[in-house]
Amino acid sequence: MASPDINLNRLAVFVALVRAGSFTAAAERLGTTKAMVSQHIAKLEDELGVTLLVRSTRRMSLTDAGERFHEDCARVLADAESAVSRLGECRDTPMGTLRVAAAGDHGPAIVAPVLAEYAARHPQVSVELVVSDDIVDVIAERFDLSIRIGWLRDSSLRAAKLSSFRQCLVASPAYLARRGEPSAPDELAAHDWISLSVLSSPTRWTFVDDAGTEHTVRTRPIASANSTLAAHAFVVAGLGMSVLPDYVVHADIATGRLVSLLDGYRLPDGGVHAVYPGKQTSVKVRAFIDLLKERMAR
Repeated sequence: MASPDINLNRLAVFVALVRAGSFTAAAERLGTTKAMVSQHIAKLEDELGVTLLVRSTRRMSLTDAGERFHEDCARVLADAESAVSRLGECRDTPMGTLRVAAAGDHGPAIVAPVLAEYAARHPQVSVELVVSDDIVDVIAERFDLSIRIGWLRDSSLRAAKLSSFRQCLVASPAYLARRGEPSAPDELAAHDWISLSVLSSPTRWTFVDDAGTEHTVRTRPIASANSTLAAHAFVVAGLGMSVLPDYVVHADIATGRLVSLLDGYRLPDGGVHAVYPGKQTSVKVRAFIDLLKERMAR
């Protein structure tokens, strides 16, 4: 291990000098002056306390110590060049582990298939998907990125919007047969509601009619769940009605398992975002975000 007092740049000058065979040729190769090369070598010898070169007006030769030192220096420089080359591969080719967090409804249904395709495309990357409806700490828990559904909170993380989704008010046919179908948002206060506890305001909803008028209602929960899929299960079972993402209820509405309500009113669209730390986006993260955008656009 080199002494802390050694200027490592001078090792490169020394190796270049030996390879070039003369101070003049080394100076040309390094883009400097002959005097500067001579000065570097003199200071290196002074730092090491060893004579590396025997110089005369006509020729230059290595001492025994210089021969051994040159071999070691050449190996160190070759290792450094390999390290830089490997770093370039890391920068330009996805590799390593891609650790992704996603919500319970979105992760298995949408993120997992894309992650599988990504792993097949990039065999040098091992993938890991962690499903949770809690907001994970991306930095502390060492995630490369997190897929977040809804509306982003203030954060120091970078974000890329992947897509958007509609919020759908739904209930089962059995529930509607028992309690009747609402015709306006203010009637929802009298209905049984399934709330999603992870929302910032799980009981307060603002609908907008075709004229752009807002209708805000506070619902009455008879049950709550901390995951979208659990709330969905309550609704399908006929326990109450709720607002759920379109990608969760689309098939249910198409088959009649659930009924879309208040179609003349709209709720704000939600967003699907990838959030990730760091000033520079790594190639493995960027490649996954691009693939997610492409697949989710379909």
